[in-house]
Amino acid sequence: MSSDIEVLLVDDEEDLRRATSQTLELVGYPVRTTDNAEEALNHISRAWHGILVTDIRMPGMDGMALLRAAMAIDPDLPVLLLTGHGDVNMAVDAMRDGAYDFIEKPFSVERLLDSITRAMEKRQLTLENRQLRSSVANRSDDLETRIVGRSRAMLSIRKQIRAVAPTPADVLIVGETGTGKELAARAIHDLSSDKDRPFVAINCAAIPAQMMEAELFGYEVGAFPGALRARVGKFEHARNGTIFLDDVENMPLDLQAKLLRAVQERAVTRLGSHEPIELKARFIATSSVDLERAADEDKFRKDLLYRLNIATLRLPSLADRTEDIPELFAHLVQIVATQLRMPAPKLSARYLAELQLRPWPGNVRELRNAAERYVLGIDGPEERQIAAGGASLRERVQEFERQVIAAELQSQGGRLKAVYQTLGLSRKSLYEKMQKLGLDRKQFVDEDD
Repeated sequence: MSSDIEVLLVDDEEDLRRATSQTLELVGYPVRTTDNAEEALNHISRAWHGILVTDIRMPGMDGMALLRAAMAIDPDLPVLLLTGHGDVNMAVDAMRDGAYDFIEKPFSVERLLDSITRAMEKRQLTLENRQLRSSVANRSDDLETRIVGRSRAMLSIRKQIRAVAPTPADVLIVGETGTGKELAARAIHDLSSDKDRPFVAINCAAIPAQMMEAELFGYEVGAFPGALRARVGKFEHARNGTIFLDDVENMPLDLQAKLLRAVQERAVTRLGSHEPIELKARFIATSSVDLERAADEDKFRKDLLYRLNIATLRLPSLADRTEDIPELFAHLVQIVATQLRMPAPKLSARYLAELQLRPWPGNVRELRNAAERYVLGIDGPEERQIAAGGASLRERVQEFERQVIAAELQSQGGRLKAVYQTLGLSRKSLYEKMQKLGLDRKQFVDEDD
């Protein structure tokens, strides 16, 4: 067994944690220990060379919640669950949620080591297969870390990017402001055979209309008053690479005709010249409006639309993929902390659950702003205190209970009967807990059942 694979052991019982750790170290297994799930999550990633062994019954985030959070980061991660309570239903739930094994306390050393050994072999094989697939593809495919999300919509977007990137097809990316259209465009370029060639971004909304033609196509000396020397246009700068037209709906109609010719012929002609310059470039355009409707209203050329939308990617709003918000926010916090050269603060389950309830009209861009405020300590101070362990056991349990009930209310669309049946509560108990925890079912439904 490769010593590269470590065991991350999570247990709030210090004596058991120390004894188990010593047992593993005696047989030569690298071990990292912690007494809480939140700290454990800081070590887990798709590239992590390790497996997770965790107790189930812990204050704050328990082992089942840690299992689900770890599976969201890497569905192939082996997670072994330990419990002192023989609960068949819990074992079934754990295996259904992706647990690798379920071990009851007290366990024999042989039983534990056998399961851990097999889990480490599985992890080693998974990492080797990923590296092999990456080598065979001869490209750096880091889409999971660049375009974060495990929702069905984001799985589909990554699949579409991987499908279209190796081809020369032009792409139209449609989505609300802040959904990550430029991020998707750069991913397509970086996964293409032209990844080492220019990626020229053009913000069609930022260039003044009277300057746009000269900026895009370039000009020769004397092409117009003041043209004292020739200038290479942005299209020409992108030769053999990618031309990224951001907010293409803002391009004036007269220039759309020239753009259409450039897309059709893959060539441009500088102002004041008659000699075409070959581009051999791919066009990727984005729009935050419905271009088909704009074309019907004569605000956008239909022939240009048909040329640009050979392949169309439709990015979902954050409101349409709320299940991705916790993972995405954690990812953004890490990025911001690195850029600001500050330690990444821990995240509380309650705060992540509350983020899922916000509307986020600015989408990922707005979520990133929230991540910056969180890292700077401007937003979420109470939640950060709880995440850092400043709360009592009672407060931690209460926060976790609120997160579980809120998540189930969200999942069931606010249907209380389904919630209390799923959680094994009486109707009265659920009402009392919701009142104590400050939960209102109206937050989870658009209208009453």
